[in-house]
Amino acid sequence: MEPAERAGGGDPLEPGGRPGPDPRGFVPQKEIVYNKLLPYAERLDAESDLQLAQIKSNLGRAVQLQELWPGGLFWTRKLSTYIRLYGRKFSKEDHVLFIKLLYELVSIPKLEISMMQGFARLLINLLKKKELLSRDDLELPWRPLYDMVERILYSKTEHLGLNWFPKNIVPFILRDYKNHKRSLHRYHRLERLYMKTFFIRYFPADATAEMLEEWRPLMCPFDVTMQKAITYFEIFLPTSLSPELHHKGFKLWFDELIGLWVSVQNLPQWEGQLVNLFARLATDNIGYIDWDPYVPKIFTRILRSLNLPVGSSQVLVPRFLTNAYDIGHAVIWITAMMGGPSKLVQKHLAGLFNSITSFYHPSNNGRWLNKLMKLLQRLPNSVVRRLHRERYKKPSWLTPVPDSHKLTDQDVTDFVQCIIQPVLLAMFSKTGSLEAAQALQNLALMRPELVIPPVLERTYPALETLTEPHQLTATLSCVIGVARSLVSGGKWFPEGPTHMLPLLMRALPGVDPNDFSKCMITFQFIATFSTLVPLVDCSSVLQERNDLTEVERELCSATAEFEDFVLQFMDRCFGLIESSTLEQTREETETEKMTHLESLVELGLSSTFSTILTQCSKEIFMVALQKVFNFSISHIFETRVAGRMVADMCRAAVKCCPEESLKLFVPHCCSVITQLTMNDDVLNEEELDKELLWNLQLLSEITRVDGKKLLLYREHLVKILQRTLHLTCKQGYTLSCNLLHHLLRSTTLIYPTEYCSVPGGFDKPPSEYFPIKDWGKPGDLWNLGIQWHVPSSEEVAFAFYLLDSFLQPELIKLQRCGDGELEMSRDDVLQSLTIVHNCLIGSGNLLPPLKGEPVTNLVPTMVSLEETKLYTGLEYGINLKYFNQNSFPPIIDHILNNSEDDTKSLFLIIKITGDLLQFQGSHKHEFDSRWKSFNLVKKSMENRLHGKKQHIRALLIDRVMLQHELRTLTVEGCEYKKIHQDMIRDLLRLSTSSYSQVRNKAQQTFFAALGAYNFCCRDIIPLVLEFLRPDRQDVTQQQFKGALYCLLGNHSGVCLANLHDWDCIVQTWPAIVSSGLSKAMSLEKPSIVRLFDDLAEKIHRQYETIGLDFTIPKSCVGIAESLQQSKKPSIKQIMLSSEEIKEGLKRQQERNADALRNYENLINTLLDGVEQRNLPWKFEHIGIGLLSLLLRDDRVLPLRAIRFFVENLNHDAIVVRKMAISAVAGILKQLKRTHKKLTINPYEISGYPKPTQIVAGDRPDNHWLHYDSKSIPRTKKEWESSCFVEKTHWGYYTWPQNMVVYAGVEEQPKLGRSREDLTEAEQIIFDHFSDPKFVEQLITFLSLEDRKGKDKFNPRRFCLFKGIFRNFDDAFLPVLKPHLEHLVADSHESTQRCVAEIIAGLIRGSKHWTFEKVEKLSELLCPLLRTALSNITVETYNDWGTCIATSCESRDPRKLHWLFELLLESPLSGEGGSFVDACRLYVLQGGLAQQEWRVPELLHRLLKYLEPKLTQVYKNVRERIGSVLTYIFMIDVSLPNTAPTASPRVPEFTARILDKLKPLMDVDEEIQNHVMEENGIGEEDERTQGIKLLKTILKWLMASAGRSFSTAVTEQLQLLPLFFKIAPVENDNSYDELKRDAKLCLSLMSQGLLYPHQVPLVLRVLKQTARSSSWHARYTVLTYLQTMVFYNLFIFLNNEDAVKDIRWLVISLLEDEQLEVREMAATTLSGLLQCNFLTMDSPMQIHFEQLCKTKLPKKRKRGPGFPVNICTYIAVFFAELVKRHAGVPYDVPTWMPQLLMNLSAHLNDPQPIEVKFSLTLSNFRRTHHDNWQEHKQQFTDDQLLV
Repeated sequence: MEPAERAGGGDPLEPGGRPGPDPRGFVPQKEIVYNKLLPYAERLDAESDLQLAQIKSNLGRAVQLQELWPGGLFWTRKLSTYIRLYGRKFSKEDHVLFIKLLYELVSIPKLEISMMQGFARLLINLLKKKELLSRDDLELPWRPLYDMVERILYSKTEHLGLNWFPKNIVPFILRDYKNHKRSLHRYHRLERLYMKTFFIRYFPADATAEMLEEWRPLMCPFDVTMQKAITYFEIFLPTSLSPELHHKGFKLWFDELIGLWVSVQNLPQWEGQLVNLFARLATDNIGYIDWDPYVPKIFTRILRSLNLPVGSSQVLVPRFLTNAYDIGHAVIWITAMMGGPSKLVQKHLAGLFNSITSFYHPSNNGRWLNKLMKLLQRLPNSVVRRLHRERYKKPSWLTPVPDSHKLTDQDVTDFVQCIIQPVLLAMFSKTGSLEAAQALQNLALMRPELVIPPVLERTYPALETLTEPHQLTATLSCVIGVARSLVSGGKWFPEGPTHMLPLLMRALPGVDPNDFSKCMITFQFIATFSTLVPLVDCSSVLQERNDLTEVERELCSATAEFEDFVLQFMDRCFGLIESSTLEQTREETETEKMTHLESLVELGLSSTFSTILTQCSKEIFMVALQKVFNFSISHIFETRVAGRMVADMCRAAVKCCPEESLKLFVPHCCSVITQLTMNDDVLNEEELDKELLWNLQLLSEITRVDGKKLLLYREHLVKILQRTLHLTCKQGYTLSCNLLHHLLRSTTLIYPTEYCSVPGGFDKPPSEYFPIKDWGKPGDLWNLGIQWHVPSSEEVAFAFYLLDSFLQPELIKLQRCGDGELEMSRDDVLQSLTIVHNCLIGSGNLLPPLKGEPVTNLVPTMVSLEETKLYTGLEYGINLKYFNQNSFPPIIDHILNNSEDDTKSLFLIIKITGDLLQFQGSHKHEFDSRWKSFNLVKKSMENRLHGKKQHIRALLIDRVMLQHELRTLTVEGCEYKKIHQDMIRDLLRLSTSSYSQVRNKAQQTFFAALGAYNFCCRDIIPLVLEFLRPDRQDVTQQQFKGALYCLLGNHSGVCLANLHDWDCIVQTWPAIVSSGLSKAMSLEKPSIVRLFDDLAEKIHRQYETIGLDFTIPKSCVGIAESLQQSKKPSIKQIMLSSEEIKEGLKRQQERNADALRNYENLINTLLDGVEQRNLPWKFEHIGIGLLSLLLRDDRVLPLRAIRFFVENLNHDAIVVRKMAISAVAGILKQLKRTHKKLTINPYEISGYPKPTQIVAGDRPDNHWLHYDSKSIPRTKKEWESSCFVEKTHWGYYTWPQNMVVYAGVEEQPKLGRSREDLTEAEQIIFDHFSDPKFVEQLITFLSLEDRKGKDKFNPRRFCLFKGIFRNFDDAFLPVLKPHLEHLVADSHESTQRCVAEIIAGLIRGSKHWTFEKVEKLSELLCPLLRTALSNITVETYNDWGTCIATSCESRDPRKLHWLFELLLESPLSGEGGSFVDACRLYVLQGGLAQQEWRVPELLHRLLKYLEPKLTQVYKNVRERIGSVLTYIFMIDVSLPNTAPTASPRVPEFTARILDKLKPLMDVDEEIQNHVMEENGIGEEDERTQGIKLLKTILKWLMASAGRSFSTAVTEQLQLLPLFFKIAPVENDNSYDELKRDAKLCLSLMSQGLLYPHQVPLVLRVLKQTARSSSWHARYTVLTYLQTMVFYNLFIFLNNEDAVKDIRWLVISLLEDEQLEVREMAATTLSGLLQCNFLTMDSPMQIHFEQLCKTKLPKKRKRGPGFPVNICTYIAVFFAELVKRHAGVPYDVPTWMPQLLMNLSAHLNDPQPIEVKFSLTLSNFRRTHHDNWQEHKQQFTDDQLLV
């Protein structure tokens, strides 16, 4: 996230309302307020005005001069930086101009894609804050944006490798572009977010109608275009029009699309996108749409979308997982529908949570858990945002929510109550408590009194337990979330604050050295609370004042414990420190660094301690200070772990109160150090005394305080430095250097000196100041009263004195050593460098930027590319004489030449160079991590409900400090000077030195430097490439590797090998290829091979097509002029003269010509490189790969390259052949001649008028598209007079405005050309493909196996042949014909695949052939296909299916009539056995499925043919028939406003089937599958026929469950009783196929989505079956019921009769005579009770109590029919109920005790009753054992006795 985004937020106005007219003459749109709080705020206005004026004038100038690059990009980048630094600090007029200019730039059609992304990011940033510009200020046309998306997302040439888009727009290029219509286009989230909501608001009012006109014709639900249409609707449809424009907005499409959504049952991929659209619509128009009729359906679908498991044996339909809704959007939709008069949504929301609460229980886990957690986390957040919008947000031009639909307090309470239960369960979830904590934070903002008490109830016990640490961490993190609501109390929850002290005291034992995570969460907990509350003892106030409330009095007396708390906390910390000293935790021999965990603990400890001390009153602080001081001087610590922690604590103390603390520490440390270094021997000791080291460490840490306070002690400190800087012991002088570094930083930086939660601290007498009022109070942005430390002249002078005394001598020494005048040992050099480095990073912001000559002529430009300087609070008074550049190169030379293995010194040199280049007082990575942690803290403590930056004061101060640092770090677009050039060259030299660690560190610094300076890459590339030259003899392998790494770049920075710029690629790519001949290159070294692989992979991954045309359209230039002339602010500048504009145009044409020249140059150089004689194969492949990236759609490849690729079709290496196949397919696309098109009027052709309203499907006016065997064009004349429409979707929904078809044959390009008519490029291809030898070789290669068993039909080869037959029609058929005949006859897998690819290419390539040629083609292909289909095998049937499907895709069926007739000849002839039959059907299905709705006649013929054959014996044929039936009936959809289809319809078919199944319906006994699997002699009886038929029907139903759009419920219901009968009860795989299928089919059907009117029908069938004589059927009814009710929960709940029926059904089955059925009924009932579908109301309870009281008569009096079962069933049921209630909330419902009492009466009944009852009671005891204390209260004393 860019800092600019974090910077915004609603600003509170400055005191005194809006300031008057701005003295600068314009009202800024919205600035970053934090800038006003910087210590140098008064200078910023002038600075920003100057910058803005420069940006406007230069950006305008660049566009007018046609200079997109470098000028345009440079200044747009400057504008982004400007927004990051100042927010949107420009006038509304400028804002609109910027947006318009960038919108024009983004939509330049031929714009290079990487530039487009750059512009688009800035454009989005400008459009971000929607309040700033209303629709009246800005209107944007939607077409340019649509054209751009169409060009990129649905690119026609990309799959052929003619266009390379960056990966984040498109997931990896669809290399193997799929041919099935079902394969959906790639579609990428990023691109959606990219444009989505920002532009839509500004589309004109009429846009909606135009969009619908444009995209409705694409809505053919069987086609991928449906997905495209819905995608476009989702991205583009405007939803935020004002109410008076609604008739031009959503009212045009709402009913149509919601109707579509409601009627689709099987979750196609686009359903989720409709949800996203509705969510946006609902949010933008709260209160203007009545959602009530749809609410049950919406909630049912959201519940289904969570994919929760129900019942035991459930089979999930896979698309339910992949196409499920995005929870984020579902949540937005729910939130927007809440409120309003009807309260319906709240009722359903409560129902939703009731039904899924049990899934949140910590013992449940599954892949669905993430979704559930996301739901919990997002929903409260979304409701808070809505409340903020309705109650606290500044009104803007966006439509406000009408009062009738605002959320009332009651709505909020209901919402919190319905969601709190699952949230409390989720606290202890397996995935962690993060989501629950975020949810609680938002809920506590709304209703603390409902949320906080239950959380505390769980927290207190967790703090007491020692055995369950995870409980502790979970509850603490949740309490941290609600901390602010808890502490501030407020009107809803005044007793909140009283919990704080008990919580803090009880949390102390968590500081535990043995449990790391507990320790960290405790630190966070204590820090959070102490930030919010001043730790001041107010108990004295009780005597002084008597106007306190009860709670305040309680708090006052409690605050007396604060001192005690602080001291106890310190004792705990000291214990922690003592247990983690180095000696205790590990042996000396091991590492001496801190481990990762220890450093985290150190961080937690120091920040918590410093927070506590910041918030203490003076009295408590003094006690704490004394305690820390005593602890630190009474022990001697090792300096690595414990020492660091103690020093941190001391530093925290000193920071809070520098004067008092320095008085204690400095004199003490100084005297000890002086004492111990009296003797000169100490200076040379290798190992120093521990005490000395410890005191040095302490001293170096406590000097990190306010510089002004340190000046008192400067003599002492300088004396110590002089004594210790030159110690021999490395540890010693490093500590001393730290001291120097901290002294310099403290005196020269700008920083706030205190972070207390109330400005001015707490040291006022209680009579004036009452701290309890400030508990949890936010900081006031306008009275922050930040205490800045700004360096005084005295401090600066002291800093310079330090530099003179310590830095200067070292630099002179190093200089002399480098020149060879002075001998220095390694250790001395290291010591000198350490001192230099510490001085440099200590005084970074005093040092002026490096001076020097700029490096010129890197890029040609007519716009100034100057850098901007920001003021950061210091004037550079003295031009420093240090760091003159020359002192370093000699020393680098010296080390590299004499002691190259002195890596430690080299590391330091690299650090120093990097800091000289980039360091201005803070490091980028530190700054980034501070942004991150600032954002985390902000998130965990913010108040989203009120907004308006109500953060605590410490956070606000932190944010202002970050703003200051951001300014010091912004050095983008720096000028590249000679001095930088030298230093970068030094880095390059170190990057190619011999030690890998040195190289690695140097390379990282090198990449960082490359990113900072303008255009320096162009200067450096030649130097890097020097190392790769094949003719150099002196390059070592290490240099070679170093150079390759420099080209490769790191994952975030620049990649030199692949800059998007012709000038650079022309150098690097050929160099990489020819480096294969370098002496240093050896393919034996795996590391080098890997490097080349990475390089090639990275180039392929990052390459984007580079533009050849940089023209700027006129429309941009006009806007640029007005931008350049815009006043306020502006700089003096003359308008452009016509000469300059001419010059600009001339340069721009030159640039285009240059680009072209470079392009051709690059191709030729690469070809030269690849064709070198002894180039290793690896480099040849890399070279060919690079060449294939250079195919484009706007330029044909040069002839030499075409010849190269065509010849390589027969290369020996398969890798090369594959690249050549792709490349030649692309080249053929480039050479394709354009085909002429005409516009037609479909209504004239059909002779029917346009329908008045929208009717989709088969209408009179699209009937002429249908395949009709009577009117097939069989003569030349009929053929030429027919109007062919190739694309399948046209005309299904509506006709497009402008319906285009191909013109007649004579207007198309000439066919059958001779060689003389061809262009040169075409001749190359022609010659090769007419050469029989070449073709023979090619076919041989193509019919080889690649990877055994993995090969599939290859789309690239298909594209190759399609291109050949499209461009050269039948010229090559004579050469190919013998090959085809010979291939078809060979039944090997790979030869069959090869011929299938060629035939598919032939049929698709013949699209524009003349009638005669097509006739000839069909004569050739029919016998071939017949042979092929009879030779089909297991391995190849898929390929033939793909072949035929590909041939028919997007083709008019009337053109391919011969193919369809061939396929329909007799698919089930029985020749060749069942397998061939199944395969033929598969192939036929592939062809017909592509034609979708246009071949009703063929579908009818096929169905008629199949019906008598449905009783097939063979399983594989049955499965195939099932699948074919699915496709036959797929066109029969029940979508809104769709005409009844002309294709076969399900009801008629089902009626005929039921007739044949009659014999099975009437029989009552079990249906066994005792059919012999052979087609027996003679006619079988009806029953056997019926069973075979049933098997096929089951296959059909199972196949259609996942594919069709709507389920024909009414028809399928008639089959249900039959399935219930057959389905087995147990899970046993030994069952035959029939039973297994029936079971699976029932499982799939029960998950189906029901329409409300189908509910009674289903229940009727279930009731009827429940009376069945087969207990299997009764059992299965129950399992079906469970799934069906859960998957359609709200639709059932919405129908009271249905609920009653289900209740009756289950209770009656509880009394069944079969034990299994009773048990299942009990499970079902308890499940329905548990998801709150039924409630345990009094009639039900009485019913059960009656049954319980049934006394069993004595044995001998018992009649034979006595219902023992009644009692057993009760037993069973209660066993279940108790088990269920054990499962979830572990609670005791009110009815439970009484029932348990009744049960206990039956403990002595006969078997099987007694066993069940005792089991039940013991289960209850077991599951309620944990929380027995709470549950006990539910029982009366008598009941407890039992």
